Amino acid sequence: MFISLPPVRYSRPLIVATSFPRLSDRSGGGTVGKAPRAGRDRDETKSKPLALVVDDAPDVTEMIGMLMRYAGYEVVMALNAADAFDAARLSRFDVVISDIGMPGMNGYELAEALRALPSYASVPLIAVTGFSMYDDRARALGSGFNDFLTKPINPTDLIDTVKRLRE
Repeated sequence: MFISLPPVRYSRPLIVATSFPRLSDRSGGGTVGKAPRAGRDRDETKSKPLALVVDDAPDVTEMIGMLMRYAGYEVVMALNAADAFDAARLSRFDVVISDIGMPGMNGYELAEALRALPSYASVPLIAVTGFSMYDDRARALGSGFNDFLTKPINPTDLIDTVKRLRE
């Protein structure tokens, strides 16, 4: 079954999507909410795990967010690495899925910055990218990512990778 949604306009790059299909307010764009703060805005013992999805392409961000919600996650989406890093400093995510090739701070730099935060030393980071040169995987793993998936994304591979890294 396919669901047709009206186009989504973003006025701010950070989006919290906690229910499908409402990814932003449909009254002209905007932010659904702020990233929940660990220990304050969400009850760590009762809530769903929290995923941060980062990609500068809104359609890819939404698709990965939808897959993660399907897998039982609360999802925070960012359309650039700098905003994702700001969200990560405010909240502890259970998994981070990031594109590599983004303007400004790229995914490699985001992974290095996250790994420098003590609370992200062991959080699974997954690179999801269109880059597929022979050294891209090694560079991603060297910058702090735990795994590397190439686009187009196989939904089963993404969910299996997240499960494997969180075990």
